[in-house]
Amino acid sequence: MKIPGLDAFLRNRARARLRQVMRGYRRLRAAGELGRIAAVKEALTNTPACQPGSGAGRFLGVEGAEAELAVRQFLLLRRVATGLGESLLESLGNHDAPVRYALPGKWRDVLRAHGFHVAERASAWLWAGFSVLYFANGLLSMLKLTSASTAELVRPGRTELGRYVFLDSLGVGNLPSTVHDGERHDIVSWYLRWPNRAPDIDSVCHNVAKVGPRLAERTQIVSIKSPLLPLGNLGALTHFVRWGVGTCGVALLALLKGKWWCPLMLSEAAKAAQVRFQQPEFLARDYLFHNSNWIYRPLWTYEAARKGARIIFYFYSTNAEKFKHAGGYPSLAYGWRAMAWPEYLVWDAHQAAFVRRAVGPEAHVNVVGSIPFNSGVDLSQDLPGRAIAVFDVQPMRDAIYQPLGLDFEYYVPHNANKFLADIQKATQISERVMVLKRKRNVGALLHPGYERTINRLGTTSNYLEIDADTSASSLIAKCQAVISAPFTSTALVARELGKPSIYYDPFGICEKDDRAAHGIPILSGQKELQDWLSALSS
Repeated sequence: MKIPGLDAFLRNRARARLRQVMRGYRRLRAAGELGRIAAVKEALTNTPACQPGSGAGRFLGVEGAEAELAVRQFLLLRRVATGLGESLLESLGNHDAPVRYALPGKWRDVLRAHGFHVAERASAWLWAGFSVLYFANGLLSMLKLTSASTAELVRPGRTELGRYVFLDSLGVGNLPSTVHDGERHDIVSWYLRWPNRAPDIDSVCHNVAKVGPRLAERTQIVSIKSPLLPLGNLGALTHFVRWGVGTCGVALLALLKGKWWCPLMLSEAAKAAQVRFQQPEFLARDYLFHNSNWIYRPLWTYEAARKGARIIFYFYSTNAEKFKHAGGYPSLAYGWRAMAWPEYLVWDAHQAAFVRRAVGPEAHVNVVGSIPFNSGVDLSQDLPGRAIAVFDVQPMRDAIYQPLGLDFEYYVPHNANKFLADIQKATQISERVMVLKRKRNVGALLHPGYERTINRLGTTSNYLEIDADTSASSLIAKCQAVISAPFTSTALVARELGKPSIYYDPFGICEKDDRAAHGIPILSGQKELQDWLSALSS
């Protein structure tokens, strides 16, 4: 229901806040201090927010350093990944107004240490409210689990999964296509071909909603609501209820005493308890998580691992490292140093080294080659024999890009437009066709300056744009060579398929020995690009 005047007020307030955020970003850029937001996030990545104490094991299921790290990861996900950067930019854009943001006390001190004014009382109240909200969410999640498990016992309706694995946070495009020609390029099909997958599985499960069952490699692909199934028998449910009643009391008392980590993690602790009391046969053999959700390792995965499940973190892309500068390599982006996954699947030795820089030399890393993620549509049309596949990173509107507070401007119209224009000119001179595949369709979020460049290219004789939903692998297979924007993963896919592959950096911003290139040559400027094209076989 719309309240007269309220919608207009909220829209105007949102616009005013966005203007302040963008003003703060421009202030940092003008001062050469774009790294300031990233520095705060990096400091929070490495700063413990609490010390859970000796009772953590009974509550969280993990003790000591693992308990503290789990809480810190959760906060990085819920309070740093979204919202904090915009609040800091808003402060800078509003004449250094005090920051009002829900953070624990130790992390508010980090903001002050980085030169931000903090509205202490308002932020403390916001943090208290945030803790209460998550306490209520924990109670609700426990009631939902109890209800779902009771319903399962009264009227069993569990899908027969048999021995199964679960892939987290997928979309429709990550599932095997019901119609295909040749090898599928989605993550589920890749997993089923992976030699080290769980043996003798009956089902691959995911939580993509409103998708019916399908079949791939003679294995059923099934949608389930949650990675964790309802408790399988009355004994398990009874243990969970007893645990829940006592734990709710502990969390409420902790909330009143200011021990905020107990109410904050109540929902996560409930999921861990669910696994602890669950029958092992109702757990997946493998649980797979990908690098869009790299920060927080769910508490329940520690319990699942104790019961024999493998917890696997995989990279579906390689564009995770910051660009090298003339003075050397910058620090890792926030969150990476807080990772705690027991097993990592990476593309190559370069990515394995990245993981070990983040986690430590003890990290369990397996090099498996490129890992396809989104199936895409196979390219059915024929291309000229001298076609060059081009993969860029399309810039977003300033209102989308600037609030991110990134510390290095590269994926902006100035670079993207020059990237495309240079390649079109060079391919035209060498009598080749430039075939562009953009990363995805973003609609109105696309920067208008970039869109105008695309429209101009469309009037040239040697330019062809392929639908963004096309499989990158199928396009690469039909082209003579590949040019990618630094440091997109398509360059590595092309190398793996035996195609000449380069990164093109039109303004020479990238350092040619940057390890983020994974050994792919970095060319700078029109002449280097033209020479490379001329050296290709006819």
